[in-house]
Amino acid sequence: MHQKILAHLNGAILLFNRQLILTYINTAGEILLADSAKHLLGLSANKLFKSSDSALLNDLQQCLTMNEPLVDRELNLTQLNQVTTINFSATPLIENGQLNEILVELQQVDRQLRISKEQQLIAQQNVSRMLAKGLAHEIKNPLGGIRGAAQLLDLELQDPELKEYTQIIIQESDRLKSLMDKMLGPNKPSKKDTLNIHEVLERVRQLVNVEVSNEIIISFDYDPSIPQLKADKNQLIQAVLNIVQNAVQAMQKTGKITLKTRIQRNMTIGRKQYKLTAKIDIIDNGPGIDSSLMNQIFYPMISSRAEGTGLGLSIAQSLINQHNGLIECESEPGNTIFSIYLPLENNHE
Repeated sequence: MHQKILAHLNGAILLFNRQLILTYINTAGEILLADSAKHLLGLSANKLFKSSDSALLNDLQQCLTMNEPLVDRELNLTQLNQVTTINFSATPLIENGQLNEILVELQQVDRQLRISKEQQLIAQQNVSRMLAKGLAHEIKNPLGGIRGAAQLLDLELQDPELKEYTQIIIQESDRLKSLMDKMLGPNKPSKKDTLNIHEVLERVRQLVNVEVSNEIIISFDYDPSIPQLKADKNQLIQAVLNIVQNAVQAMQKTGKITLKTRIQRNMTIGRKQYKLTAKIDIIDNGPGIDSSLMNQIFYPMISSRAEGTGLGLSIAQSLINQHNGLIECESEPGNTIFSIYLPLENNHE
């Protein structure tokens, strides 16, 4: 019964005997250490943890020596060449006055920070989408009346010069309607089919290469081991295209854009953990994004360019959200990275 309870805890639970040999590990522990219980059980703490995790090993040894509970925070745990920040808690289990086992709990600190950041990003996206849709609906209604009145007036006018003004009103009304439709976002449900993510990226590369000058290079660095996923091909093309076009416009006439794919393991998106996630990086060496805009770039109508609508990134985030994914961004002068995360499991839901 106790093991069933431990198996379903979110925190990693490990049990060591007096010789610091691992005798039990729950599912969260397997995920954190990126290996199965079958391979981990029976290993000593020295083999289980890397030499770079010396603080963790020292704490474990101290708990064994002192026979007292011990808590330590923000320790490094190295697995698969990735360093994770954890909080450490060790409790000696004493029976008949003798220490028999040590119960260890490892809480992934950066995972909690990431969950908090993702929740904030998703919440911001939902609020901004609702505001944008409300604003778009309010504008579209009178806009239709303005266009209709301009058409009627155009029929009554005989002077070609005056007709030019009514045509301007009609054309600008159409432009604003198109802008409002973009603010409302995709109005068609996703049509998901099995596809290779690299087909999407190559299509985007083909589309952009037709438009840009030879001084903007679009290269790629693909991981061919990424399995197929279920997704709406057109929506993914649109999302990636919006980001790449933003990069092209930011670099103006010269620069380099790289499309890079990798497998991300044990990724948490919106409080749900996925064993496998496709990570698509769109990297450019442009001037970077102003730090004052970084927390707002996925809001509609936010743009650093005077002629920009600020809708491209908002729409891209919305499209990726529909696939249970997320877009994040890091930027500094000469290196801007938009990272798209797409789960490779349960993406058909």
